[in-house]
Amino acid sequence: MAEFIEILKAILFGIVEGVTEWLPISSTGHMILLNEFVKLKVSDDFYSMFEVVIQLGAIMAVVVLFWKRLWPFGKKDNAKPLSEKGFGSYIKTDIFVMWFHILVSCVPAAIIGILFDDLFEEMFYNYTTVAIMLIVFGVAFIVIENLNANRTPSINAVADITYTTALLIGIFQVIAAIFPGTSRSGATIVGALLIGVSRTVAAEYTFFLAVPVMLGASLLKLVKFGFHFTSAEAVILAAGMIVAFIVSMVVIKLLLGYIRKHDFKPFGWYRIVLGAAVLAYGLFAA
Repeated sequence: MAEFIEILKAILFGIVEGVTEWLPISSTGHMILLNEFVKLKVSDDFYSMFEVVIQLGAIMAVVVLFWKRLWPFGKKDNAKPLSEKGFGSYIKTDIFVMWFHILVSCVPAAIIGILFDDLFEEMFYNYTTVAIMLIVFGVAFIVIENLNANRTPSINAVADITYTTALLIGIFQVIAAIFPGTSRSGATIVGALLIGVSRTVAAEYTFFLAVPVMLGASLLKLVKFGFHFTSAEAVILAAGMIVAFIVSMVVIKLLLGYIRKHDFKPFGWYRIVLGAAVLAYGLFAA
């Protein structure tokens, strides 16, 4: 019975991860808050790994939904083959270029994560930081959307993103790597909107960027934890990942449909209200 309850908790964590990973409202912040109220009966080391590796389920949703736009090999629908004949005809150069841009975006956060992951986790994984960053980036979304109201985006396709643009987006992602509550997707979308990327492209690029970023972060956590799981831990991790995958499939489709007709300001207001509630709770609990 006790193990069944822990599986139910893992399912709840999977739902929260699947929803908040793709909406610009901070998955890490929500996971930290959820853990305060619904604690898994696991070791601290396992939970530290679990809250990151559960993202692998969310990653798979992106891979499944956007496979044709992510896989750089194949002769069918190859708009820009490396060559007309031979092996080169199976190489999709436009997708390879996109991946090179994504890797450039990954570099700043990867350096910070490898060097300072444990330090930043110790310093900033708390109520106050989460609340402040929820509010700060909530305000940022509202301000940027107001500024962009009468502007026409200069980048309207993922293929239009240059190496310079990719690096700038990657620098914004560093903020999320340091401060929980920022939101990885939130930071990259804010950065993209600031430099003239359309909402749809900003969201899509954020989804694609998540694949190497979250895969790298998950592998780093797994290596630090080790691959020695009890049967109960394995079931908990699998349950969270599977649910995160299913929920992510739905949320990604809904978000893309939403932003084709609406802006990000509702997410900004949500962040502000949630941040204020977190601050109030922190003061009350203290």
